[in-house]
Amino acid sequence: MRFQQLLHVRRLASAGATTLMRRPITTTTITTTSRTALAATYPAFATTVRTMAGSGAPIPELTEITDNVQRGNYATLTDKDVAHFEQLLGKNFVLTEDLEGYNICFLKRIRGNSKLVLKPGSTAEVAAILKYCNERRLAVVPQGGNTGLVGGSVPICDEIVLSLARLNKVLSVDEVTGIAVVEAGCILENFDQRAREVGLTVPLDLGAKASCHIGGNVSTNAGGVRVVRYGNLHGSVLGVEAVLATGQVLDLMSNFKKDNTGYHMKHLFIGSEGTLGVVTKLSMLCPHSSRAVNVAFIGLNSFDDVLKTFVSAKRNLGEILSSCELIDERALNTALEQFKFLNSPISGFPFYMLIETSGSNGDHDEEKINQFIGDGMERGEIQDGTVTGDPGKVQEIWKIREMVPLGLIEKSFCFKYDISLPLRDFYNIVDVMRERCGPLATVVCGYGHLGDSNLHLNVSCEEFNDEIYKRVEPFVYEYTSKLKGSISAEHGIGFLKKDYLHYSKDPVAIGYMREMKKLLDPNSILNPYKVLN
Repeated sequence: MRFQQLLHVRRLASAGATTLMRRPITTTTITTTSRTALAATYPAFATTVRTMAGSGAPIPELTEITDNVQRGNYATLTDKDVAHFEQLLGKNFVLTEDLEGYNICFLKRIRGNSKLVLKPGSTAEVAAILKYCNERRLAVVPQGGNTGLVGGSVPICDEIVLSLARLNKVLSVDEVTGIAVVEAGCILENFDQRAREVGLTVPLDLGAKASCHIGGNVSTNAGGVRVVRYGNLHGSVLGVEAVLATGQVLDLMSNFKKDNTGYHMKHLFIGSEGTLGVVTKLSMLCPHSSRAVNVAFIGLNSFDDVLKTFVSAKRNLGEILSSCELIDERALNTALEQFKFLNSPISGFPFYMLIETSGSNGDHDEEKINQFIGDGMERGEIQDGTVTGDPGKVQEIWKIREMVPLGLIEKSFCFKYDISLPLRDFYNIVDVMRERCGPLATVVCGYGHLGDSNLHLNVSCEEFNDEIYKRVEPFVYEYTSKLKGSISAEHGIGFLKKDYLHYSKDPVAIGYMREMKKLLDPNSILNPYKVLN
């Protein structure tokens, strides 16, 4: 379909002035009904709208196998164990066949060898499962939507998969207090749709929202595109219900933002990736949804101009700034090449920024964002751009950003790194890696959440090989550590980064993390081989 008229802004090089023009842009709207067709054409897109488990999707060729991992001192699953779980849950919720989708990670780098998937339907059933597994010393890996990028939600050896998919209810949404209570297996997009029915929104938005689970988001402290506005989940989550390895249910639920009564133990389960306990329920503070949303997609000639524009956005958009994303030229071009349904409104620039505002007064917000862009053009920092407040067109521009990471894995192998870096050094590592990898890499690019210093560095090659792997790791982590950055901004540690945790955490801190693990999971049955080496 064709957009109606988008407000398009361009800096006139000859006069140095700014003009506002209207021009039609051809694009395609992605609706729920069209996702099936897209998934059939683009394998990477398929995994964002549904997990592979039970979907009939082809099993991928793997590029990294876990055969070299030494299996822990755990019991081996027996027929008697399976019979016990069938009696507890019912045979329909105890799976022993067609488990490939539960065993393979999103990036196709890890294939576990689990022989059993359990699908409890209540917290009591989760508790009974863990109590039994702890007594038998059977290892367990909690799993949500399996959209993680560090191998944290799949078995490494033969752990039992504990799927939270049936705990999928939104239990309550209070439009007065803004507090929602939801089960851990609820899909993020479904949660947000329910919140919007009463004028609220979930303060978390990310590309995998159509298949990721809110419990998995909390367990990994997922960030997403609006941390610059709402902060991370340590602030938004008011309370959790978690089941410990012993089967004990820990009720840390709260309906208050202010609750200063001793240690806030909920934080132990936000970002601990299922290694300390299994989150089964949570309460979250949901802000009111904005009446007016505007998005600008702008082109810039240098990263220095990107930084100046970001500072200007914080200063001049202030309270209505809700997202600030960066995409470099190589990342954008790769997405456009892989997904023909995408159409970028502007092209030909080294850097692009997606800036979103959200507020309650459409006229006020539109005036502010137009003034912001106009001033940036007059200073020569912004070269070209598109601005829209139409909901459908806003979604189309966001779809460009959401498809960038998928474009990089559609037809090639991609080393993906999720790092926090000081803003002044934010993009330097991309240039360093291009030089370091040379012709071994087909694409080296960067995109990410500029608003909270979170860069997604990507190094693509035709297929996994040791030569480029040794060029990339551990160099990326060493480089990040020297700048006092974080080796994991929002994806977690999981399996793929466990050997590199020391680049971001002090040895004393890691020691206390181990003590915490021993206290809450004495037999180490919860998500073994992850986070702590």
